Amino acid sequence: MEAGGSWAFAFPAANRLKFVAVLEGEQWMRAPNEPHCLMKKGDVCLLGRTSYVVASDPELEPQDGTLLFPEGGSDVVRVGSGDGVVAIGGSIAFHDENGDFLLDMLPGFLRVGREARASGAIAAVLDLISNEILRGAIGTGIVSARLADVLVVEALRTLSDDGDRSLTGWLGAISDPRLGRALRAVHRDVAAPWTVAALADIAGMSRAAFSAKFGQQVGRPPLAYLRYWRLTLARTMLLRGTGPVDDVARRVGYTSQSAFGNAYRQAFATSPRSRTRVA
Repeated sequence: MEAGGSWAFAFPAANRLKFVAVLEGEQWMRAPNEPHCLMKKGDVCLLGRTSYVVASDPELEPQDGTLLFPEGGSDVVRVGSGDGVVAIGGSIAFHDENGDFLLDMLPGFLRVGREARASGAIAAVLDLISNEILRGAIGTGIVSARLADVLVVEALRTLSDDGDRSLTGWLGAISDPRLGRALRAVHRDVAAPWTVAALADIAGMSRAAFSAKFGQQVGRPPLAYLRYWRLTLARTMLLRGTGPVDDVARRVGYTSQSAFGNAYRQAFATSPRSRTRVA
């Protein structure tokens, strides 16, 4: 979008991971329960399921932004006149329910500023995207989409590498030196017979302090997170047809098929056998 003058557009919440990046100029971002955020050239933000507003002035009443990009219409929009902002945006949609895990774990709004310590890769990707759009050569859409994928990954890496203590959710936990050690241990060996005491020991914390900090940061207790991650992995395996239910249950740490079935039904309101791909 290229926009000049006074303008404001609102976009609804959706089940996707959205990014917005500013190539030239500056613009305001508004999201529910977040302070107004001024984004400048080189800044990127990630949005979860939340609704949001882009504007030249955060106090302006927004128009319906979906009308700018009708289904099947152009993906380039020019608004107003004069010098203003050039920004790009895109969404990552998920083909199955496992995208819920990522969206549940990320905050609704995350800004990655150009001042971030590890933002060099983002600047390089933004330059490539900008050049690709201006070039308008064969395959621009395909190349730009792949670069957008890289942009989102680099934004998440930058947030994690910076270790921003203000980050909430899973990303804040993985960025924390102590909680991050415990999370990485779980993800390396999800089937291990983890206990809160074992995870607290890896984090170098007392069990009570670890449980309290983990729950506050991630939004669920350590073993509840472990159960959610195990079942998310199991659902992926079953959808891909990687093995029978009892084998999948063992691979994610359940020694009892009945316990696995009960946990699966409680989490997803369906039985694991209903998710098994039929050859």
